Amino acid sequence: MVFGRTDDVIQPFRVDPLAVLGRVVRLGDTVDRVLGQHAYPEPVSRLLGETMALAAGVAGALKFDGVLSIQVKGDGPLRLLVADYATGGRMRGYAAYDAQRLAARDGDAAAPGEPVPRFIGAGVLAFTVDQGPDTETYQGLVELAGGTMAGCAHHYFRRSEQFDAVVKLAVGRDDTGRWRAGALMLQREPDIGGAAPATPDGLDEDERWRRALAFAASATSADLLDRELPADHLLWRLYHEDGVRVFQPKPLAFGCRCSRERAEAVLLALPPDDLESMTIEGAIHVTCQFCNRTESFDRAALPPAHGHA
Repeated sequence: MVFGRTDDVIQPFRVDPLAVLGRVVRLGDTVDRVLGQHAYPEPVSRLLGETMALAAGVAGALKFDGVLSIQVKGDGPLRLLVADYATGGRMRGYAAYDAQRLAARDGDAAAPGEPVPRFIGAGVLAFTVDQGPDTETYQGLVELAGGTMAGCAHHYFRRSEQFDAVVKLAVGRDDTGRWRAGALMLQREPDIGGAAPATPDGLDEDERWRRALAFAASATSADLLDRELPADHLLWRLYHEDGVRVFQPKPLAFGCRCSRERAEAVLLALPPDDLESMTIEGAIHVTCQFCNRTESFDRAALPPAHGHA
């Protein structure tokens, strides 16, 4: 079944005989806007694009009403990656890095070749789900263990009670120079018992999982990034022998949660001395790290900060 949308989408699917479900993620304008508006260096763009694709793939596996955030913090030149997915498919991302250290590491032929140890170093990977002020925030935190973002995600999945999953990630530019990202995520159904239909070969549970992984491994980065290859066509190519079902795709788009009201609330919570240090020619300018939008405030027009005389 073809639903028409081939880009900026999460395409859920299920392979019943193999007892697996999953998502194909395609990011076009969504990821290009994030990476393009900041003009990040190539290694930063690639790792942030992978983090955004990973966030969409994980979000597609969960039922929540709020924001799922992935944060990667390290002691290398790329010290922070953040990718957010909000209910409804709004995504944003941000990276913080030391330009001089990054350039030195990128040009150092003796540095470790894999991107995570090379550019991020030692650190942590955190998954957070925030469903609002009246709910408990969930956070899963593990040390970075793996040479790639996918490898670090697999380490998290192995440590998590919620996921027995694998993911393939891809980031690149199309022939017009615009950024694209993609992901293929498989999730093993827990506690299937005898519920899954038997395959023609009579495979047991572990053999089904290995078969699903073997077919997924044949998907290339080019496949995940190819706008002309619809997700359902890719899935048919991978799993037509066992039968694959695709479901209603979930649209994705860039969307920042910043606002003038939020910026003002942050300023009102600061001590007067901090506000004075931020004032330039009578105005305070607040720029969102995610979307580069700047809000300007007249210092004299701001009411006194709460709790400060």
